[in-house]
Amino acid sequence: MSPLFRRKPEQSPESSEPSEVHLVTLIRKPGCHLCDDAQLVVEKVCAELGVPWEGKDITEDRGLHDQYWEQIPVVLVDGRQHTFWRVNEERLRKALTDQCK
Repeated sequence: MSPLFRRKPEQSPESSEPSEVHLVTLIRKPGCHLCDDAQLVVEKVCAELGVPWEGKDITEDRGLHDQYWEQIPVVLVDGRQHTFWRVNEERLRKALTDQCK
C-alpha cells in the first residue's frame, strides 16, 4: 500500500501508549448510487465515533482509477481495503472500535 495512505498512531499526551487514530477513505466517482449509499454509512459511523474520513474521486486520480475502478465504492481503513460495493455499518463500526488489530 502506498505510504500516502499509511498513518502512524499518535501519542496521547497523558499516556505513553499510542492511541488508535483511524482514517477512513471512501473512494468513489460522481453519479454512482452505490457510492452515495456508502457515503451515508461512512458519514454516520465516523460522526458517531469521532473518526475522520475523506473522499477521493477516481476520475481525478489515475492511480486510484486503475486500481479500484471495478470495485467502487471502496472503503479503506487506515490505508487498507476494508470493503467494496456495499458498506456494512456494523462491520465498519467494529473495524474502527476493535482494539485487537
